[in-house]
Amino acid sequence: MTLERMGPEAIEGRSMEIIEKELGDMGPLPPADCLGVIKRVIHATADFDYRDSLFFSPGAVAAGVEAMKAGAWLVTDTNMAKAGVNKAALKKLGGRVLCFMAEEEIAQAAKGRGTTRAAVSMEAAADLDTAGAPLVLAVGNPPTALIRAWELFQEGRLSPALVIAAPVGFVHVVESKELWRNAPCPRIIAQGRKGGSTVAAAILNALLYQAAGRNI
Repeated sequence: MTLERMGPEAIEGRSMEIIEKELGDMGPLPPADCLGVIKRVIHATADFDYRDSLFFSPGAVAAGVEAMKAGAWLVTDTNMAKAGVNKAALKKLGGRVLCFMAEEEIAQAAKGRGTTRAAVSMEAAADLDTAGAPLVLAVGNPPTALIRAWELFQEGRLSPALVIAAPVGFVHVVESKELWRNAPCPRIIAQGRKGGSTVAAAILNALLYQAAGRNI
């Protein structure tokens, strides 16, 4: 078998064409404002379940894109998600991406209080001085991060421009996402058990690419 040699951009472009065709074969395409995010997540996971399981609050994509254009600070719950963010697009827009999970003071605080580093990381996010830049929160792994973020939001200590709720697993995962279901802030939720750092990063990248004017 001889396979066509293709560069990375051609491979990505062809992949997106395949994804959109298969989405169309499944029925009407998702709304145009959500389609780019859905395609990017499917591209990262090869899982077409995200066609229906991704929940978008009204205006969530537009809010995310505007935040990116305003140089948003992105806070992720894992270094894997942080590593997956496209740094070229982020730099073009003047944004930053942060993850506190590996910091020693976070680990010590979590140990001393008998809680998780993920939960304490959300407290560090709430204490950030972004100098007026919007804050985008992307959780793709520990549900404890999403739960603590919800508590901080309820207390008025955390005011994200967008919440990406995509933890993966079995214990408190679905429940942590449901906390945010009717929250009075823009949110994109990977409903059910599926999610992960790859999904969180894919959603961030989809928003970054739209903000930067990249065809996704």
